[in-house]
Amino acid sequence: MGRPAGLDELFLKLGASRFRSRFRLSGRDRDWIAGRGLGVVSAHAADFIRVRLAPAAVPNDGRQTPFRGHPVFVAQHATATCCRRCLHAWHRIETGRQLEEEEIVYVHDVIMAWIRLQLG
Repeated sequence: MGRPAGLDELFLKLGASRFRSRFRLSGRDRDWIAGRGLGVVSAHAADFIRVRLAPAAVPNDGRQTPFRGHPVFVAQHATATCCRRCLHAWHRIETGRQLEEEEIVYVHDVIMAWIRLQLG
């Protein structure tokens, strides 16, 4: 499965960011994915997006995504999908309103594309 259209340019920009480009899946993350499969990772990503990003008001926005502990968390920081402020700055998704379904799908696609890219 290829990358969704338009993500090549986004990934080039993210790669040019010293902060975003330093994120990589660790050996532990890769083992976690290998043991559970991309389907489980995808389901977790969908859940994290709906609970931590989709609401109009996120109680601890900017601090809701740990830097490690789950491959999706690493991917969220690498792709600037970790909080609503980053979604606005990098993806032009407004803050202060609930994410629309197509935005949720877009964020999920970005996260999963980055994870697949990391896995080679």
